[in-house]
Formats: sequence, C-alpha cells, structure tokens
Amino acid sequence: MKRKKLVIMGAAGRDFHNFNVCFRDDPSYDVAAFTATQIPFIQGRVYPPLLSGPLYPEGIPVYPEEELPRIIREHSVDTVVFSYSDVSHEYVMHRASLVIALGADFTLLGADKTMLESVRPVISVCAVRTGAGKSAITRKICRIIKKAGKKAVAIRHPMPYGDILKQRVQRFASVEDMAAAGATIEEMEEYEHLIEAGITVYAGVAYAEILKAAEKEADIIVWDGGNNDLPFIKPGLEIVVTDPMRPGHETLYHPGEANLRRAGVVIINKVNTARPQDVETVRENIRLTNPGARVFETASVITVEGKERLRGKRVLVIEDGPTLTHGGMTFGAGVIAARTSGAVTVDPRPHARGSIKEVFVQYPALHDLLPAMGYRDFQIRELEETINSTPADMVLIATPVDLARLIKINKPAVRVRYDVEDVKSPGLKEAVESFLQSHP
Repeated sequence: MKRKKLVIMGAAGRDFHNFNVCFRDDPSYDVAAFTATQIPFIQGRVYPPLLSGPLYPEGIPVYPEEELPRIIREHSVDTVVFSYSDVSHEYVMHRASLVIALGADFTLLGADKTMLESVRPVISVCAVRTGAGKSAITRKICRIIKKAGKKAVAIRHPMPYGDILKQRVQRFASVEDMAAAGATIEEMEEYEHLIEAGITVYAGVAYAEILKAAEKEADIIVWDGGNNDLPFIKPGLEIVVTDPMRPGHETLYHPGEANLRRAGVVIINKVNTARPQDVETVRENIRLTNPGARVFETASVITVEGKERLRGKRVLVIEDGPTLTHGGMTFGAGVIAARTSGAVTVDPRPHARGSIKEVFVQYPALHDLLPAMGYRDFQIRELEETINSTPADMVLIATPVDLARLIKINKPAVRVRYDVEDVKSPGLKEAVESFLQSHP
C-alpha cells in the first residue's frame, strides 16, 4: 500500500510530539519533513533516527517554513499537518490557503488524539495567549499541592532548541541542572521560577518517556503549558488562563480558543491592572464560548526589590522574550513596575546589537523595553552588549531568569517578581483543593 506523504509544520515542540504520538509507528504514513518557524535558529536540523524510529532510518529533515511550497511539490505531499501555537485564526487560514492551492490537504489534529494518559492525577495549566500568567498560576497550584502534603512534579511544554537527542528526557531540580543541559534563556525563563520554589521540572522531546519518569516521583502531575498550546497529557482538571490586557484574544487565536472551549476552570488574571470594562469583555466571551466553566479572578501581584531606589531614575526594562515577540504584548510586569515606582524608562533600540537589533525590526511596536532574547550563546553576548551600551542609571529585570547570573551587567540591577492571588473565595485555591480531595 502506498504510504501517505506528510509534512508537519511546527516550531520545535508540538510538531515533534504530534509525530511521536500519531505518525511515527504507523506504516501508512511517510513524513517527508518538518518545517520550522516562530523560534530563531531551529531549522536546518534533523529529527534523529533514534527518535524517529525504524520507519525513518535517516531521520527527518527540518526546513524553514518558507520552503513549504518546494517541499510539497518535490515530495508530492498529500497532507500538511499544522502543529504550532499562538497564531491568529487568520494566520492559520492563510497557511491553509497556501497548502490547498498547492494541491495538498491541510489538517489540524484533535486534542484528545494527541494526549497521553497518566497513572497519576493531572492538572493542566494552559492559556489563550502567551504571557497570560501561566507561570505564576502553576507556582500557586504547586504550593497548594505541597501544603496538602502531596508532591507535585511539573512537566513543561517542550523547548528542544539545541541537540534534539540530548534533550530526549530532561529533569531539572537545580540551577546546576539547567547549566549542565546548556539551557537557553528562554528555557530558564520557564524552569527557574519553579526550581526556586522547590518544584522538579521535566521537559524534552519524548513525552511518553518523560511522563513515565515524572510519574515515579510525583503524587500529582502539573502540566505547565507553553504559548497557548493544548496539553500533551490528559488532565483531570483543565485550567485555562485568560488575559484582560488583550480582551477578545481569547477567541481570536489558535489553539487558545480550543483551550477556552475545553476548560473546566477559566482564570481571568491581572484584574488588578486591567481596565474593568476589559475584564467584563473577557468574562462575557467566556460565557458565550464555555458557559459551563467555573470562572475565577486572580490579581497579578508585582514586587520590586529595592523599589525605593527607582524613583526618578532612568531604567532599562528587560521583559520576558516570547511574551513580547510572538505573544504580541508591548509591555509586561517590568514596565508596570517602572511606572508605579516613579522611574523613567529608556529606549534601547538605538543601542541594540546584532540579532537584538533584528528583533526590534521584526517587532516595531516594541520600545522603551528590551526582550530577553537568548536562544544561542552569540545572542546572549549581543543581549549583554545591548544592555551595557544603553545609557541608564539602573536595569529592571522582569524576566523570571536571574540575568545577572548569566551576563555581566555594568550598572545596578534590581529584579521584578510577580505572583497571583485569588480575588475572591471560592477561587483557584478551592478548585485545586477540591480536585485533590477527589484524588486522595
């Protein structure tokens, strides 16, 4: 029987997982290639034979997404499987139109088809957009689990930006573990805050193996989602975070809307800093999209070390990179902290170096802040040069990573931290406690 020729469009995460779960061992399919976008420096690799399985003894090449038309034509591709996240519905349909015009089918896989089953109770934390506040929600849930006398282990959405085979199964319980793995700044942004809270984090590529390893030391698995992607592991409690700083986005982005429609619990985060009318817009969209969900509000609480030192000072604000790039935000907790502390933000764009300068060209709405980009060593060096050449009295570090540990900053630096608190009771705390009581 002729094998159906596929291409999987991705961004070094969902694409590999979809292949592993749905296509790797099925002889009726032949995956000709992965395409890569959204994340810099992830194309030009090969998904290795030790992961791709016996049907692909030479592995599977990863090409830039721009080469998709050529790949479809040269390989007579039957179907293209779209497998990445945090893109608008319009964006998805433009890709679909391209594929259909070239004569291939365009496919999105169903959520349950790609979820692994766990022998442990699972709570998932996902979102409708990158930067909605998943990290702080995940930390809060892990603290609740710990207080209940159970051990939580977090499994993080994949970020295999380096050696794919070496990242097959990763376990992080210390800063030293991240250093030994050569973690990028983007990876550390997701792992470090949990490690500091005493939570072990698993991540990697082969999530069936990752899940088995995590189950050995966990009472409860907490799936810590990436971007606005769906969970890789079937949850017993499905929590989705919305962001009233971007009202309406909860129904405009893929697969964020799918997350919203599936959620058992929906969190409206940042209600303390968002406009009341925007909170109500989000609440109404939740009601129309998922009327059966339990809806809770949380406040995003920002703290600044040495806040009194900032008043009247010129500060360079450094924010979480993905939130500002494909997340579409033009400011974050750092800018809010600077404003409320009486500081004056400075514009780093005239002083940006190399690939950091290119980021500002690609995202022209960004100014008076610096995204913490660090996908490769040379980019970290360019980030350091940009910070040190920007004229400022102080640096305000609002990324979850302790940047001062990674680079030499030539001016005083203070960190911004953010957490979440329930606005009312019952809230997220009671929802998690109820779940724990039903899974003794």
